[in-house]
Amino acid sequence: MALEKLINVLERLNVEHQNLIETGQLKKNSIIANEMDQIISFVNTESKIVKKIEELEVERLRFVNLFLKEKGIKSNLNLNLIEVSRLVFVMEDKLRLQTAHIQLNETLNKLKVLNDITQQLIQQALSYIDFSIDVLKIYPEQEAFYQHPSDKTHGINRPGVFDTRA
Repeated sequence: MALEKLINVLERLNVEHQNLIETGQLKKNSIIANEMDQIISFVNTESKIVKKIEELEVERLRFVNLFLKEKGIKSNLNLNLIEVSRLVFVMEDKLRLQTAHIQLNETLNKLKVLNDITQQLIQQALSYIDFSIDVLKIYPEQEAFYQHPSDKTHGINRPGVFDTRA
């Protein structure tokens, strides 16, 4: 009974992570196209999906503990799915659990790759913004006119648009 519910929760977790991947792909495309409204919308959608995943994760832990109690194990061990599958002796159930586990792992790996790509895109966008700000720095008016090289002071501080302090 608890094993069936555990497998069901794993399958639902996989579906929600796939939804997260689909939303992440759309967000990545919006980052590339610089569509800020779309990015915000996708981030909000991702937050809702993550909340569902957190709820499913609580259910997963509850069903693992319930399964352990059904097997006569009274402690609240925090077992991973490989350890849980060692306690399943019906081959059909064991295969279903392992299949759900493998599918979830594959989905999580795809999500990790997508998150790494999105992180790199955001980092590149931030680097471009920093570069643009450096290009737009305001220089003192006196530097716009010719001065004899001996009149110039060495190491003039050029103030930027933003006054930042370290």
